[in-house]
Amino acid sequence: MPMKKRNVSLATAALISTILFVVAVSAPSRSISPANVKGLSPKSLFTAGGDVSATHTVATDTALIEPHSLVVDRSMPTAQVDAQIIAARRYDTFWNTGDESLARGALALNFIDNTLPRGRPQGLTGPLAASKAMRAAIPDMGCEIEQMIVAGDRVVAHLRFRGHFTGRFKQTQGQTINFIATDIYRIADGRIVENWHIEDNLTLLQQLGLIGE
Repeated sequence: MPMKKRNVSLATAALISTILFVVAVSAPSRSISPANVKGLSPKSLFTAGGDVSATHTVATDTALIEPHSLVVDRSMPTAQVDAQIIAARRYDTFWNTGDESLARGALALNFIDNTLPRGRPQGLTGPLAASKAMRAAIPDMGCEIEQMIVAGDRVVAHLRFRGHFTGRFKQTQGQTINFIATDIYRIADGRIVENWHIEDNLTLLQQLGLIGE
């Protein structure tokens, strides 16, 4: 069907561009750390064949969100796998809760966003600003890790964001938000040093009612 045309103000366009974001510690006493993660047991583990194994859910003794599906290269050292999973889960939980301490604990001091959206500052400042802008528009925004893949020094996280839009873009208010994003993290010494990310912005704009389906 023909796409409906809408007039969007410069201020609206600026906010939209901020919302089209990446899907970006002082750990609590019961949080996972490289020192205690070995004591946890997966709920279910199966062999995917070849050089990978997959775990549907990890232990729940943590405030960090868990991947629904976890696939790991079994040839990697256990300590490296554990550290990379923790860093990725911290960063993804930051997007789920907005807790800035998690982003600070997950990202390296020299963190680089390799797919930096226009107008967003590089480094840690960028995800912190993007999270604040998103939560101003979608206060109940949550993030789930649908899949996580660990191989080499990379972690791939397939994320789903949900919430309800409470700001205003002309007639746009109260819409349900449900879109996906995929991040590729390069991790060194237990911190994310680089990130490549892509978001389903088309679906988001359609849900906001800014473009036709």
